[in-house]
Amino acid sequence: MASLTPFLPVKQNSIRMALVIARREIRDSFRDWRIIMPIFLLTLGFPVLMNFTARRAISFADQYGAEIIATQLIPFLLLVVGFFPMSFSLIIALETFVGEKERNSLEPLLASPLTNTELYAGKMLAALVPPLAASYLGMLVYMFSLWINLDWRPEPELIIQVMLLTTVQGIIMVAAAVVVSSQATSVRAANLLASFIIVPMALLIQFEAGALFWGNHAGLWWLIAGLALTAVVLIRMGLYVFNREELLGRDIDQIRLGWMFQVYWRRLSGQGWSGRFPHPLAWYKETLAIFPSLLQPMGILLLAFAGAALFGIWLAYQYTLPPHLQAQLTGENMAANLEQYAYLLTALPLVIIMQNVRVVALQALLGVFTFGVLAVLIFMLPWGVMAFLAAQVYLAGQDPFQFLLATFLPHAILELPALLITTAAILRWQAVIIHPSPDHTLSENFLMRMADFTRIFLGVGLPLLILAAFVESHITTMVLQMVYG
Repeated sequence: MASLTPFLPVKQNSIRMALVIARREIRDSFRDWRIIMPIFLLTLGFPVLMNFTARRAISFADQYGAEIIATQLIPFLLLVVGFFPMSFSLIIALETFVGEKERNSLEPLLASPLTNTELYAGKMLAALVPPLAASYLGMLVYMFSLWINLDWRPEPELIIQVMLLTTVQGIIMVAAAVVVSSQATSVRAANLLASFIIVPMALLIQFEAGALFWGNHAGLWWLIAGLALTAVVLIRMGLYVFNREELLGRDIDQIRLGWMFQVYWRRLSGQGWSGRFPHPLAWYKETLAIFPSLLQPMGILLLAFAGAALFGIWLAYQYTLPPHLQAQLTGENMAANLEQYAYLLTALPLVIIMQNVRVVALQALLGVFTFGVLAVLIFMLPWGVMAFLAAQVYLAGQDPFQFLLATFLPHAILELPALLITTAAILRWQAVIIHPSPDHTLSENFLMRMADFTRIFLGVGLPLLILAAFVESHITTMVLQMVYG
C-alpha cells in the first residue's frame, strides 16, 4: 500500500484533498437545477436588462444635456451585474455544513481522514467557484453588449477594479456564510443569520457606487485593500472556529443567560467555585496579571497613535486654515477665550468624565461588529485632531511644542495611558473571535475576555480618566494662563 501511495508534501497533499472536496461539491451543485437555473438566468438575462437600462439612461440624459451622469452610471451597472450572481454564493455556502447535517449526509464526510482545514477549504472553494464564474461571465456579456450597442469600452483599470471587488466581496460572503453554516444547527437559523452578511454587502455596494460616480479610482484601490484584509480575517476566523466534533454534537441553539452571566461574573469578581470573593488587593493583583497579555495590542495601538499623528499633520498641510481662523490660535486669543468660559470650569470635570466613558462604551459596542477595527479608529481620532491643531499652530507662525505643552500635555500624561490600556483590553476582547483559545469554547472565551476588559476599565482605566479630567479642568487651565496669559 505504501508503494502505491505517492509521496506528497503536507501542504501539497492538503491542497489536493481540499480540491477533491471542492470538485465533489461543485459536481453536486451543477446537478441541482434549483441552483443552476437562477445563476444561469442572472448570468445571461441580467446583463441584457442592465444594457437596456444603460441605453435608456443615456437616451434620457441626452435630452437634458447630462450625458456625463449616464456615462458614470454604466460602470455602476457593471458592478451590479457582477454582484447579483455572487449573492447566490450565500445559498450554496449556507448549505455546506448545516444543510448536509439535516440531510444526514455529513457524518460520512466528517468520518473521512480529512483535516478540519482541508474540509473547510474544500467547502469554501465549492461555494465560491460557481457564482464567481457566473459573475465573470455576466460582466463579459454586459460589456460585450455595451460595445455592440453603445460602442462603450471600459478602461483597463476599471475592469481590474470591478473584477477584484467582485472577487473579494464573494470571498467575504462565502467565508462568513461558511462560518454561519458551521455554527448553526438548522438551515432556517442559518438563513436568518445570513441577513447580517447581505445587508452590509448591500451598503458596501452603495459606497462603491458613490466612488464610481465621482470617478474616485484611487479610493477604490484602498477599498479593495481593506476588503482583502477583511477576507483574510474571516477565513482565519473560520479555520479556528470550525470543529467537526462540535458540529456533530450541537443539536439545538439555545440562549443560556444564567450560564453566560455566571461565566462573566466569576471572571469579573474573581469568585472561586467555593463561592468566596477575593480580597480587594488580591483582586487588583489578578487584574494587573492581565497586563502582560495586553502588550501586543498596546504595540498595535502605539503604531496607530503614530499613524494618527502623521495623518493629522498631513491633513493640516493639505487643508490649511484661513487667516481669520489661524488668528484664533494665537496666545492672546486663546487667553481671551479661556477667560470668557472661566465660569464653566466648575462643571468641566464631570463633562470630560462622561465624554470619555461614552467614548469607551462606543469603542466596546462598535468594535464587537468590526473585530476591533472601529475601536482602534476611535482611539486614533483625538490624537489625529491634536496633531492637526499643532500643525495649524505651526503654520500660523506659533510654537507648536508650546501649544502642546500648554493645552494637552498636563492631562495627556494620564489620559493617554488610560485610553491605551482600556483600548488594548477592548482589542484583546474583540479579537478573540479571530483567534480563540483552544482551552475554552468561543462563547466562553468571549465572555471571559469581556470580563477582563471590565476589570481593566473599572480598576485602572476609569480612575485614571477621572484623575485626568480634574487635571484637565484645573491644572491644564492654569498652565494655559501661565503660558499664554
